[in-house]
Amino acid sequence: MDRKTKELVAHELHEKLKDFDLAVLAHYSGLNVEKLTALRNALRKTDTELSVVKNTLLRIASKETDLSVLQDHFKGPLAIALNRSDVVETAKVLVDFAKKNAELEITAGMLKGKVITREQLSTLAALPSREILLGKLLSVFIGVQTGLVNVLSAVPRSFVQVLDAYRAKKEAV
Repeated sequence: MDRKTKELVAHELHEKLKDFDLAVLAHYSGLNVEKLTALRNALRKTDTELSVVKNTLLRIASKETDLSVLQDHFKGPLAIALNRSDVVETAKVLVDFAKKNAELEITAGMLKGKVITREQLSTLAALPSREILLGKLLSVFIGVQTGLVNVLSAVPRSFVQVLDAYRAKKEAV
């Protein structure tokens, strides 16, 4: 790769590193092309980009970004996954793939400017998805309204039931 190409790649990577919600660094030594492609396809579904980058280019590109804190981890064959949307789904895909394939070793990550460890990424992966959490929140909102309607309608309902019982008693006589 000539110098112009390296500068272009470093600049493009720098722009990507300015704006991310989750970045995960992983060693992929021993992972064949088929498995790496499968991982890329799975991550693409979660709107995540997996890149294999030279460590020197990553060091240059990460200057003046949040990721510069992780420069100690820029060693060996390194892949970086960058996500700008649902971080839980990305964490689930990476952790599940790492469990099935010992060749992928997650080293560190960064979540919205804060450094996270492999264990914290596993904890993040254990969270329910965004849709499930939104569904639970919606059920809480609906439950409050339903309870209020039931409480407010209890008095008229009881009154109508008393009147109906009185009517039934008068008809029986």
